[in-house]
Amino acid sequence: MTRPTPAVHDRVLSLPSTDLPAYVYDLDALGAHAAAVRDALPERVELYYAAKANPEPEILTALRPYVDGFEVSSGGELAHVAKAVAGHPLAFGGPGKTPEEITAALERGVERFHVESEHELRVLAESARRVAPARRVAVLPRVNLPVADGSLAGSSLAMGGRPTPFGMDPAQAAPVIRQLAGGTFPHLELLGVHAHLASGLQAAEQIAVAESVVSWATGLGVRLGEVNVGGGMHVDYGDPGRRFDWAAYGAGLARITERHPRLTLRIEPGRALTAYCGWYATEVLDVKLSHGEEFAVVRGGTHHLRTPATKGHDQPFSVLPVDAWPHSWPRPAAQGVAGVAPDRERGRITLAGQLCTPKDVLARRVPAGGLRAGDRVVFALAGAYAWNISHHDFLMHPKPGFHFLRSTA
Repeated sequence: MTRPTPAVHDRVLSLPSTDLPAYVYDLDALGAHAAAVRDALPERVELYYAAKANPEPEILTALRPYVDGFEVSSGGELAHVAKAVAGHPLAFGGPGKTPEEITAALERGVERFHVESEHELRVLAESARRVAPARRVAVLPRVNLPVADGSLAGSSLAMGGRPTPFGMDPAQAAPVIRQLAGGTFPHLELLGVHAHLASGLQAAEQIAVAESVVSWATGLGVRLGEVNVGGGMHVDYGDPGRRFDWAAYGAGLARITERHPRLTLRIEPGRALTAYCGWYATEVLDVKLSHGEEFAVVRGGTHHLRTPATKGHDQPFSVLPVDAWPHSWPRPAAQGVAGVAPDRERGRITLAGQLCTPKDVLARRVPAGGLRAGDRVVFALAGAYAWNISHHDFLMHPKPGFHFLRSTA
């Protein structure tokens, strides 16, 4: 579904042009989706939200009733999330943790650490001895497991199964895990194993990955309380109505937990939880013809919504027509360039932003016949990896507004 929810639709049309672009989030829709995800998961599967996907405090607060905790990947995220959802469990992951970040996490009482290397483990052990000598810190070594040929073929971003800076190879991880289990590090406690191997996988692929990780972890011969199989659930920007099959995934995880009755599984979705609740709303400034192709220039651009540029896709959108035209001259409008462009290009238009670069494109040669200057365009799937990963200050355009919609009922 690319059309905005009724609440988002009405808010976008109510905003004056000077308040655009704007991010508009439907928190009721977010809560309903998160509740459905939670209900699809079996009892011994913990749900953590990867805050990197969208760390807005209102988003974190809306998710809090449905998640068991939050995963953070830097000292900055740690401080931000700990303030926004105070008292909720945190897991500290990510490569390249500094000693200062580790110390800060220990001082805040972070519940779990995902350890990326033996060196990082030793830094954590030394810091725990100094900062938290009265408790044992829970650790999950991250392992970069090999995977069967083709099992990650559908992934949009491989984090494991190949040379990467993430985690430890099995030959490195196994002795580290056994040392933790054997008490080599008295201030650390082996909680389990972590493996996030890829993003953009469908339910069947995610289940296969989880099976592989659990099989490896339980074959180590040490007692584990938890296996974290990561996130990376598929979000389809080409077909927004096709969502990840949480029911099938939950059923697959249930089969795993039935075979391992003492094991808790943990997943850490980010994008697949919040992408659908956010829209980037803007206004068409101009429509023009260039060498047989039509372009609509909109307020804002990829400095606000970098996702389509980084992933190389067209961001799905809806057009909200605005009939008013305040000027005395003719209104620029897409004509379909009949007689100029090839037939297959008629009625298609490229939506570009305000930046002085041809890479500032939100959607390329997409059907939008009749699009006019002054119309509103609402880009869907903007609730994750959107504003927070964009190069905000390039050309110093105004920052977008932010609207968080929730019913009063």
